[in-house]
Amino acid sequence: MKAVLCKTFGPPETLVVDDVPSPVPGPGQVVIAVTAAGVNFPDTLIIQNKYQYKPPQPFSPGSECAGVVKEIGPGVTRVKPGDRVMAVTTYGAFAEEVCTDESRVLEIPEGMDFVAAAAFTLSYGTSAHALLDRGELKAGETLLVLGASGGVGLSAIEIGKALGAVVIACASTDDKLRVCLEHGADETINYERQDLRERAKSLTNGNGVDVVYDPVGGAYSEPALRSIAWRGRFLVVGFAAGEIPKIPLNLTLLKGCSIVGVFWGEFMGREPARFAEIIKQLGSWYQTGRLTPHVSETLPLERAADALQLMSSRKVKGKLVLTV
Repeated sequence: MKAVLCKTFGPPETLVVDDVPSPVPGPGQVVIAVTAAGVNFPDTLIIQNKYQYKPPQPFSPGSECAGVVKEIGPGVTRVKPGDRVMAVTTYGAFAEEVCTDESRVLEIPEGMDFVAAAAFTLSYGTSAHALLDRGELKAGETLLVLGASGGVGLSAIEIGKALGAVVIACASTDDKLRVCLEHGADETINYERQDLRERAKSLTNGNGVDVVYDPVGGAYSEPALRSIAWRGRFLVVGFAAGEIPKIPLNLTLLKGCSIVGVFWGEFMGREPARFAEIIKQLGSWYQTGRLTPHVSETLPLERAADALQLMSSRKVKGKLVLTV
């Protein structure tokens, strides 16, 4: 089978496409014939040895995919060959076939195609875990989303609206903010030309926002935290800007607020029952039209390096998907 391989840590252009043996499932494992694979920011980090998971080389990047079950190992009971599935793999999905644990494999909801499925689980799962479990977002509260035009940002907007929140989307261009409005955002902040803190204060009548969803880090985390309401929750989702901010902890005292970590990958392994509940809820919201994955472009598997380069340069609105 063909696979995109990382043989040497480095930028996307160091990746190669090569022939490798098809995987064989072990106990509790599933081999998926990949039809589509989502492209995510962590994929750009893992090939540079900058991610918390460090697979042995050579390996294929790719943290989520959709396809058809090809083969199952001993003890697998939830899926069978021929089933349409999507999976969170952490790495390995940029290939014609991938082997992963049964616990990471989910049936594709009725009516969802492979491309949408490949763009669904990681973004929407991360945001649902963040907003439901870690942020405890409630109807009527205000949610501020940084990096709102990206895959996890748009999913946070849609889930926030499904929960009955008022959503303020923050992004760097008006073009990106238009996409956020299309996905349900109530208000917007262009943080390249507007003062984030003052604009958030104005939009909330001086009360501040109840929950901040931050997958970006960098220079906008602190002003977002300064915009938070009493008993607010600041969700640390990721650092797409490349800089891990240093936050003055006196702000948490003055605001009576919480800074809460969101680690979807670890949550999925530690709390599989809750993970399954969240995926079921997401499937229900999808089928009722509340969630609509935004895939801005599809590229063939052989152009994985181009897709990762676009992701690294923050030129992507929503998600990119590789097709096999």
